[in-house]
Amino acid sequence: MEMLTGVKQKDTVGIGEILTGDYAGKKVKVRGTVHTVRDMGDVAFVVLRRAEGLVQCVYEEGVTAFDLKSLKEESAVEAEGTVKPEERAPHGFEIRLDTLRVLSEPAAPLPIPVAKWKLNTSLETKLNLRSIALRNVRERAIFKIQEGIVRGFRDFLHSQGFTEVRTPKIVAKGAEGGANIFRLEYFNKKAELAQSPQFYKQALVGVYDRVFEVAPVFRAEKHNTTRHLNEYTSMDFEMGFIDSFEDVMAMETGMLQYVMKLLQEEYDKELKLLNVVLPNVEQIPTVRFDQAKELVAEKYNRRMKNPNDLEPEEEQLISRYFQEEYGADFVFVTHYPSRKRPFYAMDDPADPRVTLSFDLLFRGLEVTTGGQRIHDYQMILDKMASRGMDPEAIESYLAIFKYGMPPHGGLGMGLERLTMRLLGEQNVRETTMYPRDVNRLEP
Repeated sequence: MEMLTGVKQKDTVGIGEILTGDYAGKKVKVRGTVHTVRDMGDVAFVVLRRAEGLVQCVYEEGVTAFDLKSLKEESAVEAEGTVKPEERAPHGFEIRLDTLRVLSEPAAPLPIPVAKWKLNTSLETKLNLRSIALRNVRERAIFKIQEGIVRGFRDFLHSQGFTEVRTPKIVAKGAEGGANIFRLEYFNKKAELAQSPQFYKQALVGVYDRVFEVAPVFRAEKHNTTRHLNEYTSMDFEMGFIDSFEDVMAMETGMLQYVMKLLQEEYDKELKLLNVVLPNVEQIPTVRFDQAKELVAEKYNRRMKNPNDLEPEEEQLISRYFQEEYGADFVFVTHYPSRKRPFYAMDDPADPRVTLSFDLLFRGLEVTTGGQRIHDYQMILDKMASRGMDPEAIESYLAIFKYGMPPHGGLGMGLERLTMRLLGEQNVRETTMYPRDVNRLEP
């Protein structure tokens, strides 16, 4: 009987090991996928693709024990040779090949040229062939940066005493209400796909004080725009014992500062690859909803159409205003009208027509919605009654307030939208690994 005692040590090395170890002039064995082959005659460059990046290997006629003509792109191979410094090669080194062993071969040639610097093909083609298109180094870089955003979000909130939670995505009632709900049959019962983890994360504030979750949410919106998805990743947190909704905004500001610092320090290669300029998050301005509308109306001669919400053009103009006046890429817009916020949003005691809530705009696009929640049992019953809502429909949610809850608030941030704006992309599908929209259910 064989006993496993942990991760098995391999006799192959990775890019990071070569870069940090003393491998110059030494023989190594590496594994990777053949990204491209550049045949120069007696010499050829076999470029391997790994998760860490590209490795340039040098094939020499009469030296390398392998028939280069039989080598296919996208073959998985094991290469053995000597490490040599080479400034022009990726990562500053190359491997002079002694042998090359094929581990597996593709059954057909690639439908798109993933080895090219940029995929000059339509977004639809890229999405139809998503798993193949992601092999391109620039496409891969998008989602490495997205990984860094989620990693920073998690690490920062852990450092602030938050507990990571998992909440159901099949629910009896949606947190937001309205018509944009995916309904389904659940063992002869009516169920829905969760629009938000709102009810559960509020409940768990009563358990852990501070909680967060990174998970999918579902909106049955029929919008076919560059900013909407029917399934997206929401980065949520909820925090108890707050003094005001400004505590939530301050926590988000700290989180963004941490994320941008992490990206700069550990994802610099991907940032440079995509020519990304990180935003300045040292300070984020705040402006009231009504004041923001007045500012853009006055400066840009834009007539206000909707007094209760921001239109996409207004979001762009507000961001433009604060970029021009303050050099700010982010801006918090606060005190949204009560009629446009969910029933659990706390009204401003000084003016019940508005709520203690906010949106965060990033370069012209709303990426976060948050605010302070009602924590008083009678207060939330009264607000539901004013909206004609039936308390029995969400009895289990209301129970958390019946048995006591601290003052609390939180937010939800769209990961794909944040990534889109950070990278300067024009369509949220570019920054969604496998998008789900009104037309797309595959791959």
